[in-house]
Amino acid sequence: MGKEFLPVSREDMEQRGISQLDFVYVTGDAYVDHPSFGVAIISRVLEAHGYTVGIIAQPDWKKKESVTVLGEPRLGFLVTAGNMDSMVNHYSVSKKHRQTDAYTPGGVMGRRPDYAVVVYCNLIRQMYRKTPIIAGGIEASLRRMAHYDYWSDSLKRSVLMDCGADLISYGMGERSIVEIADALAAGIPVQDITFIPGTCFKTKHPENLYDYELLPDYEVLRRDRRAYAESFYRQYCNTDAFNGKRLAEPYGTVYVVQNPPSKPLTQQEMDDIYALPYCRTYHPSYEAMGGIPAISEVKFSLVSNRGCFGGCNFCALTFHQGRIIQTRSHESLLEEAREMTKDPQFKGYIHDVGGPTANFRQPACKKQMEHGVCQDRQCLFPKPCRNLVADHSDYVALLRKLRKVPGIKKVFIRSGIRFDYLLQDKNNTFFEELVRYHISGQLKVAPEHVADPVLAMMGKPEHSVYQQFTRRYQKMNEACGKNQYLVPYLMSSHPGCSMKEAVELACYLRDLHYMPEQVQDFYPTPSTISTCMYYTELDPRTMQPVYVPKNPHHKAMQRALIQYRRPENYELVREALQIAGREDLIGYGPECLIRPRNQGGTGKAAGNTGIVRSANTGNHAGQKRTKRKTIRNVHKKKM
Repeated sequence: MGKEFLPVSREDMEQRGISQLDFVYVTGDAYVDHPSFGVAIISRVLEAHGYTVGIIAQPDWKKKESVTVLGEPRLGFLVTAGNMDSMVNHYSVSKKHRQTDAYTPGGVMGRRPDYAVVVYCNLIRQMYRKTPIIAGGIEASLRRMAHYDYWSDSLKRSVLMDCGADLISYGMGERSIVEIADALAAGIPVQDITFIPGTCFKTKHPENLYDYELLPDYEVLRRDRRAYAESFYRQYCNTDAFNGKRLAEPYGTVYVVQNPPSKPLTQQEMDDIYALPYCRTYHPSYEAMGGIPAISEVKFSLVSNRGCFGGCNFCALTFHQGRIIQTRSHESLLEEAREMTKDPQFKGYIHDVGGPTANFRQPACKKQMEHGVCQDRQCLFPKPCRNLVADHSDYVALLRKLRKVPGIKKVFIRSGIRFDYLLQDKNNTFFEELVRYHISGQLKVAPEHVADPVLAMMGKPEHSVYQQFTRRYQKMNEACGKNQYLVPYLMSSHPGCSMKEAVELACYLRDLHYMPEQVQDFYPTPSTISTCMYYTELDPRTMQPVYVPKNPHHKAMQRALIQYRRPENYELVREALQIAGREDLIGYGPECLIRPRNQGGTGKAAGNTGIVRSANTGNHAGQKRTKRKTIRNVHKKKM
């Protein structure tokens, strides 16, 4: 019998002989049965444990009957906004509506509501007063406790207080969802399911709790941003499955309780999950509507690991996947690669072998799987921990095996590497093979900034570390007979970045003769240290004040500085240089970013461009300065 999609209609249920489903899964994404989609993993895991699951994808939230199409489930509803927070999915950092949605048929925008978890859960609760509802996915996970909501510019309550759900399964929920299902199947009332790691629940009886840490009341947090910063950091320090404490957050007489996280999956458990009978594509009903754009990024990629000990402050991975690395075995990944080669659309290229960080294939140190991660220190920041084990040998062995699979022409690494971790490895084998075999012309890395004060706020290594990497990358390319670029991801307007540091970044790009095609403004998403900084203007790690660029015009100036060559950015760049006291960068000299305006006041920039250099930096003055900045040659030029 071939692989089948899970039921999406009554007709599907009848064909399978199902009169009542155990669970109905409501999701804000279209239905894609691929292990890069949380709905697919959770539903297949439940199916593997003997439970029946049906999918209601992107119901019409304006019609409450839309959640009844599969009937009332025997055990409960599962609810997720999808693979992204619905607000991030809908809005850019400037709070403007995005034009497309990669998780909707044909990329059409507007098929899910804002704050989708709250809307879907309340819709279900209107129709089914007593049926258990379990919320999960990235939106529920990162909003499980009081959190700053950028789009309303307010401190919101735990989503559990607003959505009508009984439980939140947070993080990567394979363990917790099976325990919840087994408890419900055993007849335990949902209000009594308070004991499962990786879940949050509500209670009016804190006296029944044990071994917990009491957080400040929500009303205190709303009034006092310092109290919120302190409370958030206590949460951050309790995100580890081995040493994290139970937390209770009061809302008057009601307490939202977060149990410690679920334990990391073993390699065998990871293998079992990725070996489930996924159809590995979107539901065929979407074909006529143009398919699901998001599948193109993952269909021919391999997920080799989970978790990240990188500790970037603007990333929510610590809250969602945790800092302990979990990996799949070589054989599991090789079997998936062999299956890919049978797909008629496969052209011989594996797009990625990685995860949150591609070159993390083992825990950061030997003690983590027994004692957990350190609560009061990071693995790589501000300096690599002396207990860090930097070893790429397992990753190298995996990549070598994948390259030998018949039908595979190239294996690329696109999910990003931690260059500071790579530099800690005394063995150059991975570095050499990365350059020789696994780069498709350019390697994307994420220094994010060049000013050390900003990097400290980001939780990133000092700029000198990135400079060391670029030099070694250039030498490795020369040794391998390659001419491959580095494409640095850069971020503007992060907490701690004043106009002075923004100009410093622009000058660095000037010296590289590189202008990014895209710039990422810092986006305050729920449950990151950087978002806490943005809201409170305090660093929750130290409780020291932090400058936060919030004024939209100032943010626009920082963004324009990164793309200072663009004529349309001239006025913003000029104003930014004046604010930073760097009028010396307005002129005709080789160090200047822009030229002065014509004295005639025509509004046209000097030389019709308003910039010192043309975008094609390989010409004119750029050629004369080739020897001055050798490291720029490894960065991609704007042609």
